[in-house]
Amino acid sequence: MSLFAACNGHTGSVLFSEVAHTGVDHVHTVQLTGTYPLPEIMGAGCAVFDANGDGRLDLYFTDAGRVDSNKPPTGGAPNRFYLRQADGSYRDATAESGLGDSGYGMGVAVGDIDNDGDLDVYVGNDGPDALYRNDGTGKFTNVTKTSGIVASEWTCSVAFLDHDNDGWLDIFVVNYVLHDPAQQCRTQSGRPSYCSPKVFPGLPDRLYRNKGDGTFEDISAQSGIAHVASNGLGVIVDDFNDDGWLDVLVANDGEANHLWINNKDRTFREDALIMGVAVNAHGAAEASMGVAAGDVDADGDVDLFMTHLLEETNTLYLRENNTFVDGSLRSGLGKPSFAFTGFGTALFDIDHDGDLDLAIANGRVQPAHGAEDGPDDQVWQRFAEPNQLFLGDGRGTFADRSGTSGVFGQPSEVSRALATADLDADGDLDLVLTNCRGRVRIYDNVAPDKGHWLQVRAVDKALKREVFGAVVFVHAGGRVHRRTVSPQNSYLTSSASTTHFGLGAATRIERAEVRWPGGKLETFAVEAVDQVVTLTRGEGKQ
Repeated sequence: MSLFAACNGHTGSVLFSEVAHTGVDHVHTVQLTGTYPLPEIMGAGCAVFDANGDGRLDLYFTDAGRVDSNKPPTGGAPNRFYLRQADGSYRDATAESGLGDSGYGMGVAVGDIDNDGDLDVYVGNDGPDALYRNDGTGKFTNVTKTSGIVASEWTCSVAFLDHDNDGWLDIFVVNYVLHDPAQQCRTQSGRPSYCSPKVFPGLPDRLYRNKGDGTFEDISAQSGIAHVASNGLGVIVDDFNDDGWLDVLVANDGEANHLWINNKDRTFREDALIMGVAVNAHGAAEASMGVAAGDVDADGDVDLFMTHLLEETNTLYLRENNTFVDGSLRSGLGKPSFAFTGFGTALFDIDHDGDLDLAIANGRVQPAHGAEDGPDDQVWQRFAEPNQLFLGDGRGTFADRSGTSGVFGQPSEVSRALATADLDADGDLDLVLTNCRGRVRIYDNVAPDKGHWLQVRAVDKALKREVFGAVVFVHAGGRVHRRTVSPQNSYLTSSASTTHFGLGAATRIERAEVRWPGGKLETFAVEAVDQVVTLTRGEGKQ
């Protein structure tokens, strides 16, 4: 925690309160079969975005259904879409929106695929995926067949990115395993339980190139992405080597992670081992689920955080020189995570002190020790865990605030996706959380005595949208704050795309800079704090 936060008494203050009576009544549907097919425990995704252009952030949740041992997942539980109303509540608009996809839902990504100024939706399923085009009013049409999308494996996280800098958003699809629902696994005591993903073959990921005419071309093989098969779960897109071209980090479950570095010719090279993020400091591959990126030590480059199984510890990879090093223990994030299984995660500035903080959604995939033989009517409680919250000090170390942060760290549930967004437009970032076979929770940021803030939309008028991959730098109070426009992160999640900066005690901004895809840097005059600004490509000083 920074001096600014400490002076304002945040050490023992409640940071989040749960928002009740929102109109969001979604409960994740998992029809337990008693045979423990793996999809049952993997949870559901969420997206936060303005679907109808009214300036308010809406909510979308994937849903599941049933997995039988003798056939593919049937789904049957439609995804749910909620429109934010003027009074702050939400209205279930699933039927009218066309977004009630009934596949066995996992991850979701949001982006403008046709540069018409509105946001479209990609739904990742265990089974055939779906692509929905927005007409601008929040009404969506399923264009999967006409677009050329043929992904039918077990998709987990998904990301939109412009990998070739041609102005059209492409799609990166992270696949998990070739699951066989007839496969049965047991705990050490002999009780049936969910299998490790290592029981099943991994799958190669997919990359779809947007051709700009409403269709996509599968370039997975020629790009190099399909040359390896792994157990992919989380994904995040950023410019990890600062060359103006977007790279892709895939968190693999129980196998070495992938860091796909962009070769600038529609191909990628896999540099995770060279860059130090394939395995941890002990050379061990971990059960990577969720992933977050941000400059946690204020040295100007992008660091990485990944969540893992209990008894592995979560891992913080700090960028030092041209590689990453495992800073989990010295950061204070290693030991507190040893007894938990993390999924969704987010790096963001809770209290606007200028330092990135960390939230983690926890929930087991194997029953707690001593709970294997509990009563069948309490089976789900064997997997429940409380979530965690840490405050950063801006130097790469964190203090555990899980027990005193408010309700976010109190319920013991099987949490999965975690999104951040300024839902109530008051300047700070709130949380949206999904729970496996549980209800959605929305948390309002109520941290007291916050510092100043700035939110930045980096847009291109010709593309009619925010520029994914743009890197925004804000100079204020003698510090430089860095964020990337990259909404797909965490686990199965698409968060708000507007970049958010806590500024501490700074009362003015010296300047803002945007490094656009391709590497061109523009400087913008932004003086006032506590506002949302739009920075437009071509309107700054070069």
